Amino acid sequence: MELLKVENCRKSFDGEEILKGISLYVDEGEVVSVIGPSGSGKSTFLRCACMLETMDGGTLSYAGKYAANEIDGKVVYAPAAELKEIRKTFGLVFQNFNLFPHYTVLKNVAEPQMIAGRSKAEAEKKAMECLEKLGLGDKAKNYPCQLSGGQQQRVSIARALALEPKVLFFDEPTSALDPELTGEVLKVIRDLAALHMTMIIVTHEMNFAKDVSDRIIFMENGVIRAQGSPHELFSSDDERLKAFMGRLNGN
Repeated sequence: MELLKVENCRKSFDGEEILKGISLYVDEGEVVSVIGPSGSGKSTFLRCACMLETMDGGTLSYAGKYAANEIDGKVVYAPAAELKEIRKTFGLVFQNFNLFPHYTVLKNVAEPQMIAGRSKAEAEKKAMECLEKLGLGDKAKNYPCQLSGGQQQRVSIARALALEPKVLFFDEPTSALDPELTGEVLKVIRDLAALHMTMIIVTHEMNFAKDVSDRIIFMENGVIRAQGSPHELFSSDDERLKAFMGRLNGN
């Protein structure tokens, strides 16, 4: 089943074209990593897919329901009530955690559920289940400032999972972490992949992308320059792709 479909996504800022017609289709249970140099449009594409940015052109749908359609050259988004339902389809894990510093860990994970309509008791029960799953059950009463960066990122993953999305987006989930803490977050994502969670991951961790992905997308200058299985991309004869992979791997 196709959970995400983006066709011909275009986006400009101040007259500069950042996305030049990106198309991406993601099936249920698929893990897709998006790689590329800084300024290639990776995070802008992710923000458009999550509707944090409006597209200038193209279409966007989740599980067959259109969030945005291009009509006579103009992008028309679905009515607010429909978008609210579509947004329940996906979750987003930010690179800088975005936790509320004045909320406990438990409240950080429970609050979005209550906003979505769950009772406090249901939300807290689900929050505890997700925290336990991520090895953070004993941190429920702590505040974010009392946690390591890796623990904070795991809380943000628990917050996203508690809403039971069909698709989970990660925007450079380890970029704010030192190398020692990166491993624990990558392990969580590997575990989710093993459970066939549908994920789209913007990352600079090449070995991780190679290990966890069903498909890798290489973006550059606002377009998809190459895509395929990890084996296909890592054994590619494309000189630009080889240079990019080699630089990130320290070769």
